[in-house]
Amino acid sequence: MPKTLTNLAAGVAVATVSAVTAQAETWDLPMAYSATNFHSATGAIFAECVTAGTGGALTIQTHPGGSLYAGAEIKRAIQTGQVNIGERLLSGHQNENALFGFDSVPFLATSFADSEKLWDIAKGPLSEILAEQNLHLLYSVPWPGQGLYFDREVNTLADAEGLKFRAYNSASARMAELAGMLPVQIEAAEISQAFATGVAQGMVSSGSTGYDRKVWESLSHYYGVDAWMPRNYMLVNLDAWNDLDDATKAVMNGCAVAAEYAGDWRSIQYTEFTVNELGKNGMTTGPASEELAAELRAIGETMTAEWLEAAGEEGQKIVDAFKAAQ
Repeated sequence: MPKTLTNLAAGVAVATVSAVTAQAETWDLPMAYSATNFHSATGAIFAECVTAGTGGALTIQTHPGGSLYAGAEIKRAIQTGQVNIGERLLSGHQNENALFGFDSVPFLATSFADSEKLWDIAKGPLSEILAEQNLHLLYSVPWPGQGLYFDREVNTLADAEGLKFRAYNSASARMAELAGMLPVQIEAAEISQAFATGVAQGMVSSGSTGYDRKVWESLSHYYGVDAWMPRNYMLVNLDAWNDLDDATKAVMNGCAVAAEYAGDWRSIQYTEFTVNELGKNGMTTGPASEELAAELRAIGETMTAEWLEAAGEEGQKIVDAFKAAQ
């Protein structure tokens, strides 16, 4: 796979480097997750591809781990031109527009194949919303299915009542509320410290996040429930995008296609590996109990109804089209 991506990047470079004549410049690319996270690794390869493809006319410098801007600040920084490009989990901004949370509707798309179907349907409407906010979408990569982490055994929601639950978007916060837990907003870069100090005692997230942050140092149980598969998005300031010449845009689009392909592959391959690593490091891993799964499905039905009400006709069209494609 790395060789395939390298070949794709090289093809982009050979095809376009001679055509790029823009004055050399550097774009800073903030990312919320650690450099070892597969999203950040994919973003780094994308940046290298653009730099090579433009012959250095446009160099993209990555800043993972929230080192330049915290996750919640990245989207605004791109919109306002503080940076020209960045990666962000758009469901973290569902309070701005409910459609940003299409990928976090509980138990709607719980497999990679279904996630891709849902993305194909939602991409157009989402791109229009982003354009209105001075943002251009380059590519998107899904996270693995979201599971539940706790610092104790949880067989029913009663076992988790009152626990402090890390939230990263509206869906995770609402799930905590409906489950009788206390949502606490915590960015990815702060997860390890939050669990170590008792600021949080559980979360819904992928095996990837748990593995990257070594949550086994504080948590004991992981339950695979595939609640949803949120996506990360590579975004460009629309004014900056429009200022690029056609050759540079062609390079970036080519690199975006390669990055999305590589990111999808990494997400699929990373799923089994990371959950296995949680177990190897002492966590109890496995499916949720039948009673817990049933309680979560009931919460999912409530959250889906709430999202459809907030998203209105456009949201209903996306869900109806997705179900029709099943």
